[in-house]
Amino acid sequence: MFRNRFADVVSRQLDLFADEQADGLLAEIAEMKARYDRAGRDDSEEAYGDYVLVVDATAEALGDMRDRFARTLDGDEAVAKYEETFDRAARKRWPELGMSL
Repeated sequence: MFRNRFADVVSRQLDLFADEQADGLLAEIAEMKARYDRAGRDDSEEAYGDYVLVVDATAEALGDMRDRFARTLDGDEAVAKYEETFDRAARKRWPELGMSL
């Protein structure tokens, strides 16, 4: 079976991010989502806004990781394939990122 040449490096990068952010951004996403889920009508809009801010910050941190590695690659085709692989894997692992990444 054919395997994407970037699958292993992307998997290791996402594992590293998960380890480094387990008590940081990823924990904050879960916390803000729970806060939003518990919020009453009067507080739900603010709670959702806080949740979205953390999701966006997480997507930005992942995007920075992706972009730093992409700059080490030669050729537009390799960069495009790597970025596609990274984005797909990150969205699969953290679906709450949606299209933020």
